[in-house]
Amino acid sequence: MREVEKLKEEILKDYPRLSKDDTFAFACHSGVPCFNDCCGDVNIFLTPYDVIRLKTALGISSQEFLDRYTLMPFDKNLGYPVILLQMTDDDRKSCPFVKEDGCSVYNDRPWSCRMYPLGMASPGEGSEDLSDEFYFLLKESVCKGFREPKEQTVDEWLVDQGIVEYDEMGRDFKDLTLHPFFQEGSKLTPEKIEMFFMVCYNIDRFRDFVFKSSFLNKFEVDEDTVNAIREDDVALLKLGYKWLRFALFGEKSMTVKGDVLADKEQELRMKQKLPPKAGK
Repeated sequence: MREVEKLKEEILKDYPRLSKDDTFAFACHSGVPCFNDCCGDVNIFLTPYDVIRLKTALGISSQEFLDRYTLMPFDKNLGYPVILLQMTDDDRKSCPFVKEDGCSVYNDRPWSCRMYPLGMASPGEGSEDLSDEFYFLLKESVCKGFREPKEQTVDEWLVDQGIVEYDEMGRDFKDLTLHPFFQEGSKLTPEKIEMFFMVCYNIDRFRDFVFKSSFLNKFEVDEDTVNAIREDDVALLKLGYKWLRFALFGEKSMTVKGDVLADKEQELRMKQKLPPKAGK
């Protein structure tokens, strides 16, 4: 994980900053000599939306996807769990989804694969003087795509690669990970780490939790949302983000049902041996 922090420092200090209107020359296709060479020995951090898209494309559960294709690195300086795509155990440490003719999950490839060769830095990610997001080019010696004559703006690349949808889905996750709680160095308890991991990466387990625990008896969730989250992983993830902000940071992002609050108050008064309120 130290390599990632070092790269962030270099980006903030040395990399030219690009706006959405700036242009660059690049193309990747089977005719480029380095085709598939970049799909190995690389750290690909997966977002919650990446996991949903990939496990759905593969037709497997989120738990099976996590078991077969991911690993969770340990970093004592990171306040929340992250997961990486696990490379295969060959000489190239290849991506498990790359084939001779290219990416076998191309339509559902992760955000970072879509972005390449662009990178993006955001406010709060290691520098106090960043006022806006900016883009930069990752020019690696192995990549011959920069020799291709095709030019496009940053914005054209983002649209062409389907980044817009991924960014929209990633906004709530980014807000979660950049929460002041983490920025100030606070740490989650093991129980809350498990909650974070379940919502963000094991969406099928979170669905079981919502429908098989007392969750829906405790929180106000409208009928349309309840119906949507039975099948829609994205709708469920959005609900999960609200619950995490409530459970982890004490925000009023969820509404507790009135009878639950009354029961909690009565329980507290009994523990404190206080007389019941009038009318109770």
